[in-house]
Amino acid sequence: MKVLKFGGSSLASSEQFAKVKDIVMSDDSREAVIVSAPGKRNAADNKITDLLYLLHAHIQYGVSHEGVMGMIKDRFVGIRTDLGLKTDIEKIIDETFEKVSKKTTADFIASRGEYFCALLMAEYLGYEFVDATEWVEFDYKGKVKTKKSEEKLRALKKKYGRIVTPGFYGAYKSGDIKVFPRGGSDITGALAAAYLGAEIYENWTDVSGILMVDPKIVPDSKAIARITYDELRELSYMGASVLHEDTVFPVRLKDIPVNIRNTNDPEAAGTIIAEEFDDELSEEHERFITGIAGKKNYSVINVYKSRIGEGKIKLMREVLQLFDTYGIPVEQVPSGTDSFSLVFPTESLGSRQHELMHELEENDSIDRCGISEGVSLISIVGRQMAYRTGISGRVFKTLGDNKINIRTIEQGPDEINIMVGVYNEDFEKAIRLLYESFAKER
Repeated sequence: MKVLKFGGSSLASSEQFAKVKDIVMSDDSREAVIVSAPGKRNAADNKITDLLYLLHAHIQYGVSHEGVMGMIKDRFVGIRTDLGLKTDIEKIIDETFEKVSKKTTADFIASRGEYFCALLMAEYLGYEFVDATEWVEFDYKGKVKTKKSEEKLRALKKKYGRIVTPGFYGAYKSGDIKVFPRGGSDITGALAAAYLGAEIYENWTDVSGILMVDPKIVPDSKAIARITYDELRELSYMGASVLHEDTVFPVRLKDIPVNIRNTNDPEAAGTIIAEEFDDELSEEHERFITGIAGKKNYSVINVYKSRIGEGKIKLMREVLQLFDTYGIPVEQVPSGTDSFSLVFPTESLGSRQHELMHELEENDSIDRCGISEGVSLISIVGRQMAYRTGISGRVFKTLGDNKINIRTIEQGPDEINIMVGVYNEDFEKAIRLLYESFAKER
């Protein structure tokens, strides 16, 4: 049995609905479908969820919301009419918004995009509609009650067989709606796959899998065929546009693979995400660099103390405690014999640079310190790097041959990533060069 989640771009119009139906009906094991709210049909269009948040704001400020509601209704009515469905979506929408007031929560209004979409999709597929409030239950701290939610979903699936359920939200025991963070339909899909013990969780979107590099930097970037959850964590942490690790945590716990697929190109294999791949070492055709990602705008504070000796650990602890007091996250702590540096996001320092530097300079254990800005961090990620020699050498040679200065260097203990710091002005160029150096490797 497979669980499928379709994103907003896959549900933006009646034409997209038709593609979804072809996908679902092409495989009899696709028994549970989770839907997002309809997304943009084109660049100038609006996502339904954005319109719903705007609707809530209009209600809160006493501004007429008829125009916004009309846009929302027109989208769903258009899909219903084009597909020849019988669901009286106009009446459902009207009755829903007749009841709203300034006391109505943003969570309730924002969740209606998925709700309306699931009603239409259930009829279109001939599946049973199951509201997310019937099985996604939150405790009063806002955490999903896993055992209770699993029991409810399993019972509903056993009762109805094939189901469509909205993503993005659930309910407290009181019945009040609560939404997940934006992108929460991915969480709903992962929860459903985990609770139902799916063979695979298919996440359908508008790209044919996860790309090796940001396509804004390398437009023809290759797709990643297979990636582990650890690699996914490294890439998503460094800003890559991939599924966030939190959204796949439920299926990771159950060792259920995730398949990222393209609704507009259903024949493409997409990207498989799994805990590990048993035939890893025998696959010589697999490239050993999985992906490259990075972020701009870091700062580096350098701390020096002559003949620091055994006092180094104490001084590092004092400086790290100071950063903790200021609430500044530290990304790297490169170290030399009589010095060490702290790399951190520039924005986290805000307007407190002078205060922080003053406190460091007042520390009698520090001879001198300085700060430099405009640094980018680039992470080269690959689970097979541990089995290959010369990876670091190639990174340094590639950047050095092209006159790109390396400011910081770090490799994780599990050897699945190498992180280098370069100046902001070299960021895109460095990523392109590293991609060209490694992408051809098989």
